[in-house]
Amino acid sequence: MDRRDFIALSLALAATQPSRALAAAQDTIAIGGDVTEIVYALEQQHRLLARDATSTYPPEAQALPDVGYMRRLSAEGVLSFAPSLIISAEGAGPPEVIDILRAASVDYVEVPDGYDAEAITAKITAVGEALDVPDAAQALADQTAAALDTALARASETNGTPKRVMFILSTQGGRIMASGTGTGADGIIGMAGGTNAISQFEGYKPLSDEAASAAAPDVILMMDRSGDHASTDEELFSLPALQATPAAQNRSVVRMDGLFLLGFGPRTAGAVTALNRALYPA
Repeated sequence: MDRRDFIALSLALAATQPSRALAAAQDTIAIGGDVTEIVYALEQQHRLLARDATSTYPPEAQALPDVGYMRRLSAEGVLSFAPSLIISAEGAGPPEVIDILRAASVDYVEVPDGYDAEAITAKITAVGEALDVPDAAQALADQTAAALDTALARASETNGTPKRVMFILSTQGGRIMASGTGTGADGIIGMAGGTNAISQFEGYKPLSDEAASAAAPDVILMMDRSGDHASTDEELFSLPALQATPAAQNRSVVRMDGLFLLGFGPRTAGAVTALNRALYPA
């Protein structure tokens, strides 16, 4: 089957589905861990047909069928669930698959990304509007904003020089992949009262040993992982790039659940507080 035939088949499949107004209650696919978390926080989980692989919270979401990793979706796989509504985090892909989903007779709502308090409440509002529960969304947005205000105020009270924090995405092959500016890691570090040790570039990029040493992080921040992506303290601080840093000398590393840390959803106030306390223990 060539690409044109596949697109035609996908559109034909979607065209057979009822409109959103006539659809049964269970009509929605959520793509993105933050989106799924908001759906549950709005108590609209009964609407969900399926979710993507990043949607791991709350734990009961994992019982839903999995359409795959959000950046490697299959149009045929998504449309096979016959959704009338797809709510997706920004950045889902590949682009050609998203084009097919947008062209299908399915409501496709993209929730804008962002790494600050305003972005979180905007996400909640967008998901609530997509699910036709604006009042519940406003209540959740207000509650979340109040919790964030409290967490940010407490984090800003940290005395002394802010800790220099290096977020390391991976160390596979002994090569450090770190966060620069404009990322979720950069955003949460700042919200928690730290400063990103890497400001020379945007996004996630590999660091040379010299650049990592020169960054002189006080703390290494990582996602709490297992399997091939895991890195013990011994392995981490034995890397030549880190051996001379204050973080290695003090054995200072913080590991947190990835979605909790970087989801920028209803739980972010808790993530800000947890990271702040880890960076500045009493």
